[in-house]
Amino acid sequence: MNLTKILSIVLFVVSLGLSYFLYDSIHSTIEFRQSIADTEKQITDKLAVIREAEKAFLEQHGRYTSNWDSLSNFIENGRVPITIRTEKITQLSYGEEKVEVKVDTLGYMPARDRVFKKNYTTNAAADGIFYGFLPKQGDYVVKGAPAYRLKAKDREKTEVYTFIEQGTVLTLASVKPGDEVKRGQSLINLWDYHLNPNVDVKNLGAIPGSEGKTFDIFVGKIDRNGTMVSVIEVKDPAPINPDRKASNEAKTRQPLGFGSRIDVGTAGNWE
Repeated sequence: MNLTKILSIVLFVVSLGLSYFLYDSIHSTIEFRQSIADTEKQITDKLAVIREAEKAFLEQHGRYTSNWDSLSNFIENGRVPITIRTEKITQLSYGEEKVEVKVDTLGYMPARDRVFKKNYTTNAAADGIFYGFLPKQGDYVVKGAPAYRLKAKDREKTEVYTFIEQGTVLTLASVKPGDEVKRGQSLINLWDYHLNPNVDVKNLGAIPGSEGKTFDIFVGKIDRNGTMVSVIEVKDPAPINPDRKASNEAKTRQPLGFGSRIDVGTAGNWE
């Protein structure tokens, strides 16, 4: 075997090794980034649940809580009022519209439903004659699906109106074909999950993927024009993402969290 052939074999083996090293490096980087993305999704899912639970807790008790056990117990065992919002729209003589909003309490629901589910109301789009519902109670509907038939006063024929939200039909109003309805009158109530129902509420403060670390939480009150208002801040103190760590000099991203110690609001920095 001459020198040229030996060198060719050596170079071929080296190139194979470099190719494998490059592939393994790229594959590992992709897997690492995907792992971070998956973990951060679990973290933001939990932060969204904490935020919604704290808002419901504030409505019930007039304050936020920094006690994870109290918040978990509230989600599991608490009850909150069921309200329905209706609008009465009156056409004024000079072309403007007068909108009157009425909120009624219908009963109470488990706090867990209040946190994880969201209710939507489909209202009559115009004054007119009602000609029937198209879904049944318990049906799951999507945006754009047929909702009800109505002949508006300014139209010559009956039209089909569609849903602008998706969800399960909870209730249908007590109206029959031939009944007159007013614009803004509540016709159909829906519900749907707007947060991940699989979040572990028993360990609400535990940060996913952190081996037992918990979220930092601050609750307090600040003065706003002479009125003391509640504030809350919840954040991940030990980000898994290197770009979010305090040691990252670039500081391109903040640790995942929501709220503020010095301002009113519960916006999340992942949104």
